[in-house]
Amino acid sequence: MQENHVLDIKGFSCTMLIVKTKNAIDKLNPGDVLEVHTTDRGAVNDLKAWTRSVGHEIIDFQEEDDVLKFWIKKG
Repeated sequence: MQENHVLDIKGFSCTMLIVKTKNAIDKLNPGDVLEVHTTDRGAVNDLKAWTRSVGHEIIDFQEEDDVLKFWIKKG
């Protein structure tokens, strides 16, 4: 999968997770992919809800060790 930008936000949770993801994706063009790395277990629900509400799409999700990785396609 070809990502356009990687956002490493390990250690951040809830509100900052969404704020930092939003700021990063705002800099991308529609159709670009943002790869997000986080250690926040709540990110699964938080990012699903946020992407759905703003028109983006989680196109892949993987867990490696304690790191959750999301690939978000900008709508």
